[in-house]
Amino acid sequence: MFAIARRDSDGRVVNGVASVVLAAVLIGTIYVGREVFVPIALAILLSFVLAPLVRILERWHLPRPISVVGVVLLAFASIFLIGGMIAAQVTQLAGDLPRYELTMREKIRSLRGATATSGTLERAADVLQDLGKELDRPKDMIPRSPIQTSVPGQEAKPIPVEVRQPPPSALESIAALIAPLLHPLTTTGLVAIFVVFILLQREELRNRLIKLAGSHDLQKTTAALDDAAGRLSRLFLTQLALNSAFGMVIGTGLWLIGIPSAALWGILAAILRFVPYIGALISAVFPLVLAAAVDPGWTTLLWTATLFLSVEPIVGHVIEPMLYGHSTGLSPIAVVLSATFWTSLWGPIGLVLATPLTICLVVLGRHVERLQFLDVMFGDRPALSPPEIFYQRMLAGDPTEALEKAEEFLKERPLSTYYDDVALKGLKLAAADVARGSLDAARTEKIKAVTKELVDDLDDQDDSTEPRAKTQDAEAAAAVDTVVEESPDLPVLKQEELALEWQADKPVLCIAGRGPLDEAAGAMLAQLLEKRGIGARIEGTAALSMSNVVPADGVAMVCLSYLDTTSSAHMRYMIRRARRKWPDARILLGCWLADGNAASLVATLKADAMALTLRDAVKSCLAAAQGAGATAEQERLPVVAASAA
Repeated sequence: MFAIARRDSDGRVVNGVASVVLAAVLIGTIYVGREVFVPIALAILLSFVLAPLVRILERWHLPRPISVVGVVLLAFASIFLIGGMIAAQVTQLAGDLPRYELTMREKIRSLRGATATSGTLERAADVLQDLGKELDRPKDMIPRSPIQTSVPGQEAKPIPVEVRQPPPSALESIAALIAPLLHPLTTTGLVAIFVVFILLQREELRNRLIKLAGSHDLQKTTAALDDAAGRLSRLFLTQLALNSAFGMVIGTGLWLIGIPSAALWGILAAILRFVPYIGALISAVFPLVLAAAVDPGWTTLLWTATLFLSVEPIVGHVIEPMLYGHSTGLSPIAVVLSATFWTSLWGPIGLVLATPLTICLVVLGRHVERLQFLDVMFGDRPALSPPEIFYQRMLAGDPTEALEKAEEFLKERPLSTYYDDVALKGLKLAAADVARGSLDAARTEKIKAVTKELVDDLDDQDDSTEPRAKTQDAEAAAAVDTVVEESPDLPVLKQEELALEWQADKPVLCIAGRGPLDEAAGAMLAQLLEKRGIGARIEGTAALSMSNVVPADGVAMVCLSYLDTTSSAHMRYMIRRARRKWPDARILLGCWLADGNAASLVATLKADAMALTLRDAVKSCLAAAQGAGATAEQERLPVVAASAA
């Protein structure tokens, strides 16, 4: 056995090392081959944007080659048009920079001595001046050294000699002009070729991806890929349209304010808004600097700042949630990490592509089982289910986060549902660890104490099933894998409504079946019964010991709490001891979250009633507490939980 465990451990270590090596090789390949991978990434994203347009043309009975070529030509013509506008705006801005530098100098002189920010403004003016000189200086303008003449009595200084190249030939001039444009044109050509082939052969590429992802379940894989492609297309098209509208509003607003090269800053704002969180902020820097430079006063600067501070919140917090929800599906830390990662690999183009590329990975991770780790790492869905979060917080001895999650849950659902769907399932995970021997007695006692503390903190919460506010996050509501049926609210009994034997101070005695975790579950039941007007108290397993004297008077119901329902012999033994100590009390067996077949144990274990959930246990107690008028035959019938049927 030890040898088998050792081999399994060694195998996991080898697999872990192999995964790390494979990831390192993959990252290195992406970095070294960025000249190839960048065009491919751009082509894939463009294909998601252009595919709906191609399908529209195909529905108009145009052949696919004509549709693809037409859409691609239109797209790249738009890109070149935008590039030409940027070049024209940059040229115009370069010619106006000296004039803006003079305005900035005047503003600095007006502020000198009145504010500490003059140094910053002066440095900004120096930057504008240096940039203007660099843009305006002719290429053949070479600084010359003054002619030095010898003076009697002084040592003659050496005359500097400058070696000048002959004027370039016509062929060299053409080569110097083409060289800076060669790399962008090559990348653009590769992107266009890749886009054309991806759109022409999208079904073939889809089939190959299905084969790689797993062809054993074609229906599931095909549905997943179609859903992923549709979602990504809608998302990218929506982002493109929204960011373009944002850039147009910013450009128009800057033009009305009087900022030079307003079209340039509008285009820059549209592009940089693809960069999450900081893109809009970066796009506002240059217009703000120009606003301070072109206007001797401060009105233009204030209007420019107001434009960005009003448009970005409206787009980001009002329009975006209406169009495609509150989030792109990425966690905030994943957005920052992806931006850092792709920027370090591919530079500025990686910063723009970071979010779309990571969204593609997350969508694939949600639909392809082998890539599920990508969704766990970068997605915005909770990595742990609510019961797992509950158990983890109990293990850590910190109920604060569990309390916060419980309060969010209780905004929509009653307290009993939280206990059944989250808390009991979390304790069930702990019970499984106890059965495996991975949870010692000390930590089990700690979980019990922290759970009781949480139950005490939730004492002021309502257990009503009245309709509550619906959640805004459907995925968070679906994280609890249960189906809750609508049921009438349980009554709150008054003292006079109780049967005579139930009018004692604490008529229900909750006893832990096997250990501390069962006691924690019993504490939840006792609290729910108190909220319904039935007094209850909780005792540990030792309460059934013959040496432990627990008064038999005033006990109308004994509830045995079990999370581990694997041992029917132990249950039978505990029921027998309870009968002996409280012969006049009814016995309720709480087999929390057991399967429906456990209902057959009622007859063999000779319990009066059985419940699989806390809510059903409360129903049984309420029915027994109001059963003063029941016939003798009804008193002998066991009350079985409805969920066990």
